[in-house]
Amino acid sequence: MTTSQQEISDEIAKIQAGTPVGAPLLDFPPYRSTLLRHPTKEPRHADPEGAELFAPVFGHSDVAAIEADLTVQRGGEPIGERIRVHGRVLDGDGRPVRRQLVEIWQANAAGRYSHQGDQHPAPLDPNFTGVGRCLTDDAGWYSFTSIKPGPYPWRNHHNAWRPAHIHFSLFGTDFTQRLITQMYFPGDQLLALDPIAQSITDPAALSRLVASYDHSLSEHEWLLGYRWDIVLTGSHATYLEPSDD
Repeated sequence: MTTSQQEISDEIAKIQAGTPVGAPLLDFPPYRSTLLRHPTKEPRHADPEGAELFAPVFGHSDVAAIEADLTVQRGGEPIGERIRVHGRVLDGDGRPVRRQLVEIWQANAAGRYSHQGDQHPAPLDPNFTGVGRCLTDDAGWYSFTSIKPGPYPWRNHHNAWRPAHIHFSLFGTDFTQRLITQMYFPGDQLLALDPIAQSITDPAALSRLVASYDHSLSEHEWLLGYRWDIVLTGSHATYLEPSDD
């Protein structure tokens, strides 16, 4: 892990200068683990109906409204900047995707996940799990109340830091239709240094992963609001992480 941030940034710039604008690159050397993790073989065909026999089924009774508020799921107030993330899930024609299961997970305000695999020296928040879920309504709207996550170090290279982000998972009508992406925050200077984000070589596609501050969603003396819509298909689709199949 002796590679510097400047070397990583130079690699990113060189690849982006020589790559036509388009889909993200599955093999993106500045993002070191893609060399081991990206698919190298043709996808294997599977029986989706067989998989669904072992998949969970979600409905109104299974997802409680309180699960969308990550600030009230433990015994006390979590530490950090309280935020609301609000938006719509749409198809490529602008139609709402109704009753879509949306799940999120994120680091706490100090940039640490409530997970045994995260052991970097930042404090855990005993009142913040960092996970939540909800169902979109009939107009495709979702809404989460949470704490703004902090950036955190990772081991891609020396002095590597991930920009603040929230992971989103969306399910279709069955468990085999899971899509995963990340939402970033406006004005984050780490975004340009991040090889995960910069593996998206189309600037317009990357910009669609950045939420916008929406003052109408903010509440007096309580929280700040961000708007982020998710488009599942079409020319303005939100970038979704490729499957590992």
